[in-house]
Amino acid sequence: MLSEALSFLKRSDDWVATTIIGGVLSLLSVLILPAIILQGYYVRAMQAAARGEEAAPSFTDWGALFVDGLKLFVVTFVWALLAIIPIIGFSAIIGLSTFAVAETTTSAGMPPEPASNFGIGIVAILGSLLVFALSLVVGYIVPAAGANFAIEGNLGAGFDVRTILSGAFTAEYAVAWVLAIVVALVLGTIGSLLSIILVGVFILFYVQVTTYYLWARGYADGVGQQSGW
Repeated sequence: MLSEALSFLKRSDDWVATTIIGGVLSLLSVLILPAIILQGYYVRAMQAAARGEEAAPSFTDWGALFVDGLKLFVVTFVWALLAIIPIIGFSAIIGLSTFAVAETTTSAGMPPEPASNFGIGIVAILGSLLVFALSLVVGYIVPAAGANFAIEGNLGAGFDVRTILSGAFTAEYAVAWVLAIVVALVLGTIGSLLSIILVGVFILFYVQVTTYYLWARGYADGVGQQSGW
């Protein structure tokens, strides 16, 4: 699977043009429109990967790319809220607790009680571990949700919890997810370093296409294995 993923973009008939367009869009992704179009291309790449195609798609039908990219953004954002909301809530609790202790001790003209600081520290550590675990779970499921949306072609599929979880918790998807993380860490680091001379944005686009291929292919294989597809 890894070798197919790494050669997915390069097997395209117009891979040079696709890479240039993708790199430019990546460079401009701080703007909303290029970022959404880029997401739409990743949807198209996931669809091709799920169908077992060997070559990456081209940048065509830009209107459809925008619509699909917007849908993928919605799917990703809604699932990400499962981690974002607890993080905000936990941060607020720690902040208010720290402020309350500081306010109380200041009013009394006394230094903070060691027990109070210790208690807040323990809560902060446990809460941070919980937030990390939750973020990891969400980070594992979000690509599966995106892949299910891409495969089915409708927004509701991105929130079909039962189907998404059944595909996510398979050996095929788990292996693909780990491979995607390794590719992102190794090649993504190289791309980030080379971004200083602009070459890196094209490498980062290649990395993104590769990781989306792995997610979609692993998810499709996992679902197919379970359903006999």
